[in-house]
Amino acid sequence: MRHFEHLPAEVRASVFHREPVEFGVDSPARTLAVALGATLYCPATRPRLAEDIVKQAGRGVVSMVLCLEDSIDDAEVPGAEENLIRQFAELSGLGPGTPLPLLFIRVRTPEQIVDLVTRLGAGVRLLSGFVLPKFTEERGRAFLEALMSAENAQVTEALGGRRLFAMPVLESPELMHRETRTDTLSGISRIVDKYRERVLALRLGVTDLCSAYGLRRAPDMTAYDVQLVASVIADVVNMLGRADGTGFTITGPVWEYFKPHERMFKPQLRISPFSSGRAESLRTALIEHHMDGLLREIELDRANGLQGKTCIHPTHVAPVHALSVVSHEEFSDAVDILEPQRCGGGVLRSSYTNKMNEVKPHRAWAERTLRRAEVFGVAREDVSFVELLAASLRT
Repeated sequence: MRHFEHLPAEVRASVFHREPVEFGVDSPARTLAVALGATLYCPATRPRLAEDIVKQAGRGVVSMVLCLEDSIDDAEVPGAEENLIRQFAELSGLGPGTPLPLLFIRVRTPEQIVDLVTRLGAGVRLLSGFVLPKFTEERGRAFLEALMSAENAQVTEALGGRRLFAMPVLESPELMHRETRTDTLSGISRIVDKYRERVLALRLGVTDLCSAYGLRRAPDMTAYDVQLVASVIADVVNMLGRADGTGFTITGPVWEYFKPHERMFKPQLRISPFSSGRAESLRTALIEHHMDGLLREIELDRANGLQGKTCIHPTHVAPVHALSVVSHEEFSDAVDILEPQRCGGGVLRSSYTNKMNEVKPHRAWAERTLRRAEVFGVAREDVSFVELLAASLRT
């Protein structure tokens, strides 16, 4: 699979300086973690789930979570499990050339992992792993042990020798409460480090975090405007997202809105980037559907050390991916910083002559930028996220 593969070749050539590379389930975990991009959540109760998965893959989705947890009623769980088994069997019957995203199942209990892996049979080869809710050290240990025990010889053979990954969701009240946060994060750090090879990424469950205080952010506010939530994100990245080799990829929180709402504050999109041709109507459409708030939150996610995003609506995928493409300026800076002859450090003027690049302090940023460039590509010098988003929405 490859990001933006759904775009015609001539469109990709017109917007990319370097196109995204191909990746797959056998790619290194570090690559897959960045490549997750906009991870689309879908209730496991959908009767035409297999068809939906194929359709979304054709629209550029590369990772999906099929949810058995909070997105469905408690009474629906047995039926949803049966539906998953049927839908995976249907997907298994498709031709080998049918593009499919990375598929994860969000479970409720550790026991579901072993049970579902067994019941999926040969269909388990289409599964990339499990999303683990309400993750703490104690709950996480049970989930991760279940993941390990589910991989018996028969399952390993069906998987072709590859491993199933885990994506813990950090959303428990203990994280939100100040007096228990540090101990909770320390415990999570211990358990995910023990199972480091199985933990693909850590996901932030901001909706659950807000519920501990009866909060819900408005469509013209970002998660970073809710100070209680912003402080949790900062502490999670501080303890679990370090760039010294001990950290994990941490994904951005869900954006809940996808239909127009009454607006209280001014739009957050400047006019100038959209000042030509069809882009003006694109700006209007984004503002009408409160996508300006989503775009701002994506930028704040990256500024605060997060990558990718949880999405609950297909319309959110294109903005997340467009803003994940590395700009030509970012790429030029990263390449300059990582030149072998500069390993001793120093300061240099950027090739765009508009900033200082300090080799040692900016090295970790440059390395992270080039990993993102590998899977999302590098835009042409004269191409902004507006052109990338417009190209994605035309398909």
